[in-house]
Amino acid sequence: MTHFGIGVSTATAAVPDTLELAVQADRAGLDLITVSDHPYYADRLDAYAELGVLLGKTERISGLVSVTNLPTRPAAMLARTITSLSALTGGRIVLGMGVGGLWDDIARLGFTKLTPGQAVRAFEEGIRLVKLLGGGGEPVTFDGEFHRVTNLEPAREQLPPVWTGSVGPKSLAVTGRVADGWMPGRAADWLSERYRTSRPVIDQAAVDAGREPGDIVTVYNFPGRITAEPLPKTRADDGRWIGGSPAQWIDELTGAVLEHEAAGFVLFGPGGSTPDAVAAARWAGEIVPAVREAVAK
Repeated sequence: MTHFGIGVSTATAAVPDTLELAVQADRAGLDLITVSDHPYYADRLDAYAELGVLLGKTERISGLVSVTNLPTRPAAMLARTITSLSALTGGRIVLGMGVGGLWDDIARLGFTKLTPGQAVRAFEEGIRLVKLLGGGGEPVTFDGEFHRVTNLEPAREQLPPVWTGSVGPKSLAVTGRVADGWMPGRAADWLSERYRTSRPVIDQAAVDAGREPGDIVTVYNFPGRITAEPLPKTRADDGRWIGGSPAQWIDELTGAVLEHEAAGFVLFGPGGSTPDAVAAARWAGEIVPAVREAVAK
């Protein structure tokens, strides 16, 4: 399955537009709504509070926090949040996980700053523990360096796929060992140097862990303009996607799926902004159906 989504705002000032955009995306048949997780900013909504409301207002679309700021959300409680949302929505949830990066901001919330090495170890522990706390089974005792639970009964609901936003080689290796998907950082795509140097790290770690690299999907945050007329160039001099007409988007994304094994795309506006209503309508009404049809052939 190829996933097609749209990134929506977490700004408190944008709530009415965000609610409308989520309902529009659901009715148009998109697969994902994504929100970011920056709880230290007072003008942003809490990611999981927002996602719960958006899923409550929709019927078919799944939700993803891209990516959960794990240092601020203890893994055991995160597992309870995810399995609860799964139960409430009929499984319309994907779990995005991140190492954490803005450590000065994280510390302002009262959480301990970790070194890069500690953060990666906590990240891997967190994913492993979360996966133990869904799907039923015997009570779990986990005595890790950063995460601990004692005799804790797993929820009956299955844990959804875990997608990461790994960037550095150590966290990329964690993705290969324990995750189900990867969303390259900084909106890097399949033609970027970041992808070319990062994906092999994931694949090798997967092989070393006895896993199939192909089981770890790559889904791209993909910003750009959707224009009425074709653009002379769809990529900048540095190779980054600019955008273009619906036909140019269709060609680009179809090639990404068929030639580069892309598993999904989340639309953002230029510079990572929230797409406006016109762009969202063209995305869901013209581009996505055409790519689905081309890939199906």
